[in-house]
Amino acid sequence: MRRWFKAIGIGLGVLVGLFLMLQIIPYGRTHQNPEPTLEPRWDSPRTRELAVRACFDCHSNETKWPWYANVAPMSWAVQLDVENGRSIVNYSEMDRPYPLAGYSGARTRDGNMPPYKYKMAHPEAQLTPEETEELARGLDRTLGAAAPGSEYSIGSN
Repeated sequence: MRRWFKAIGIGLGVLVGLFLMLQIIPYGRTHQNPEPTLEPRWDSPRTRELAVRACFDCHSNETKWPWYANVAPMSWAVQLDVENGRSIVNYSEMDRPYPLAGYSGARTRDGNMPPYKYKMAHPEAQLTPEETEELARGLDRTLGAAAPGSEYSIGSN
């Protein structure tokens, strides 16, 4: 029995040591929010309000970094999610093209955005079905709904 407790203690010590070593790796704890350059011409203040609630943490330069974004390995996952989100569409830098931006309404409507794991950690991002449809329609109007093989234009109505 004593040998078993010793093995558990050693195992826990190794895990704690690995966890502490992970904290040395800086990736994911830079919390960079670059200066915004250009927002889209929102179709309404309500669309922007819903987008801020459900989208801006990953798709803008106005990310609110949670406490766990300071603790590896979660910090790595949060940083990667924000980097990926900003690369698909960044509502703070609409002065450059985002070929997939026109699909934002469709991704919201089909439940892919915001992702389930994000909604679990951010209850404010859980939109009602009515809010989801309202946001999707607003994104379509703001970003232009993308049809297969067509380009979208920012602010098209």
